Amino acid sequence: MEELSAHLTLALKQVTGYIYPNEAELHWGILVVVYPYLTGLVAGAFILASLERVFNVKEVQPTYRLALLTALSFMIVAPLPLLAHLGHPERFYEIMMTPHLQSAMAMFGFVYAWYLMVVLVLEIWFDYRKDLVIWAQSEKGWRRLVHRILTLGATELSEKSVRFDYRAGKVITIIGIPSAFLLHGYVGFIFGSIKANPWWSSVLIPVVFLFSAMVSGIALMALIYMVTSLLRWKEIDMVCLDKLTSFLFFALIIDFSLEVLDFIHRLYESEESIHILSEMISSKLFLSLIVMQLTLGTLIPLVSLFLFCPIFRRRGLIQIPPELRRMVYFVVVILIELGIFSTRWNVVVGGQLFSKSLRGLTVYKMQLLGLEGVLMSGFLLVLPLLILFVLIKILPPWPEAEAEMPPIG
Repeated sequence: MEELSAHLTLALKQVTGYIYPNEAELHWGILVVVYPYLTGLVAGAFILASLERVFNVKEVQPTYRLALLTALSFMIVAPLPLLAHLGHPERFYEIMMTPHLQSAMAMFGFVYAWYLMVVLVLEIWFDYRKDLVIWAQSEKGWRRLVHRILTLGATELSEKSVRFDYRAGKVITIIGIPSAFLLHGYVGFIFGSIKANPWWSSVLIPVVFLFSAMVSGIALMALIYMVTSLLRWKEIDMVCLDKLTSFLFFALIIDFSLEVLDFIHRLYESEESIHILSEMISSKLFLSLIVMQLTLGTLIPLVSLFLFCPIFRRRGLIQIPPELRRMVYFVVVILIELGIFSTRWNVVVGGQLFSKSLRGLTVYKMQLLGLEGVLMSGFLLVLPLLILFVLIKILPPWPEAEAEMPPIG
């Protein structure tokens, strides 16, 4: 009891103005920040993969399979922050067994299951089926056994069956594009539909979440593509990387424009909450919003991409060496990831820093250990990369690893 009293006393010392007693401690912490960040990476990586399959953007073909495996890796981990946040995580299956159609959070389980099982897993299987059959016939040891199991008994390699695989994969990708929009737009909808909170209650929140997801997903794929190429001692395809960064630039422009539009709309309305929100931005969220999200995560990447990406440079100007472009791209995508994570932080945590009376501000102190701690959140951010490493070992996504069709007869 004394420890709880000391904790509350310390928390109240950080309070500004007037708040209710139950507002001194935030209910949603860093785990709920990690959750929309991971789902955004899933949606963004899948949308990038669809550029090659549906829109025939051949320049990004080297990242197609890698993007699919990345999306699957992060999708597997995406619900874990919410499970760790629950009071009884062992009862998570009940949202599937007893669905509550009027609960946005409960219905997310069905959106997640649809996207994971129907879209991602099926598309990866159809895309790899031919290779799995050939690998199962030519390899030895555990790889042969795993690949044979993954074929699910579909070992036909006729031209008709391979053509069907491609067409089925393309149809699933087309279905997957609106599904990816639904996945992360749905996360934004959960926050935007809370009318009692003026920081979240905006019709633009789902759209902002969606485009920021595209930004984070494309940036992640550019980073993973560069790192994996260097680790394999393979030359980076600069045509592919330049194309990725050009898409990243346009997505970042749209995302930034939507956020500015939302800010201007709030200023124009000038509701009673505008004063406390302005105070929160200038004090509690200054570092995470103004410095991390706006300056480091948006403005510096926009200027850097505009200056260094060849697509924005006229002919006849001095050509920037590929080595310098790679270095700039590497720094830019890391800054963008930090900026998007700050965006999620500002939405989730920022929406809980001001009181319901609109007359006071509180503070959020992260703990190091425990399910709600920094170490747990860091583990959940690293876990998808470990899963991706395993998937790459089982399903190599590199163009040179694609199996050749055996000669007929």
